[in-house]
Amino acid sequence: MKRIVTVQDISCVGKCSLTVALPIISAMGTETAVIPTAVLSNHTAFSDFTFTDLTDNITPIADRLQSEGITFDAIYTGYLGSFRQIDIVEDFIRRFRSDGVKVIIDPVMADNGKLYAGFDSNFVARMARLCAQADIILPNYTEACFMLGLPCDSTVCTEQIAHSILPQLLSLGTKSAIITGVTRSDGAYGAVGYDGAGDKLFSAFGEHVNKSFHGTGDVFASTLVGALMRDIPIDNALEIAVDFTVKCIKATVADPNSRWYGVNFESVLPQLTDTIESGAQSSE
Repeated sequence: MKRIVTVQDISCVGKCSLTVALPIISAMGTETAVIPTAVLSNHTAFSDFTFTDLTDNITPIADRLQSEGITFDAIYTGYLGSFRQIDIVEDFIRRFRSDGVKVIIDPVMADNGKLYAGFDSNFVARMARLCAQADIILPNYTEACFMLGLPCDSTVCTEQIAHSILPQLLSLGTKSAIITGVTRSDGAYGAVGYDGAGDKLFSAFGEHVNKSFHGTGDVFASTLVGALMRDIPIDNALEIAVDFTVKCIKATVADPNSRWYGVNFESVLPQLTDTIESGAQSSE
């Protein structure tokens, strides 16, 4: 069984970050180690929350894992809240990366044309430098524009726009890139990717459900990573991730007792495990 480590924050209540990554990737058949960067009582969409910074714990954890001879098949990072956390993660990648270890970076820092609170252009530049260490990056349209220094004139990213931006993202140093939140001409919603090694564009789209939920980006990214860890080709992994995310949103909308702070990914996990097993077998 392969083993991945994911470095991001954890909310005690709230379906995002590690509370999404751990169950989804584990259910897809990969041992999932976690390094929490912070602990929140609940995620930031609530009116208030507690926050405990765990930055000082990351390097001692890495030291202990390294002394135990623990290795990983992939390193997956999500939200990183400071320059220091990025520096520490970059060092972690240097220490634990070897031949065949995939690095997947979700540069969580902006959306809808704006940076998240507390981030500025210097943080964008530092995140772009971290993305140079990646095999795959997963920015949304806003994040891609900021890292490339492009104007983000619209919050709508069409396929044509994505196709023009993706090759530029590889200039950051990453081997492949996927832009999320892309709208197709028929109204479908999904993601478009570019594989630098194969010089190939690929995409996946699903029904656009006109409802917004916190954490869907984490659901998407975790599902993609889980599929890649089962040796499913990146274009097929993208299809699985988009399909599962749409199913989670639809299941949440259909549930009169759903909680507002996240999607009902748990109820759809059995369908995902069936899909991942058939996909993994077909790639063998």
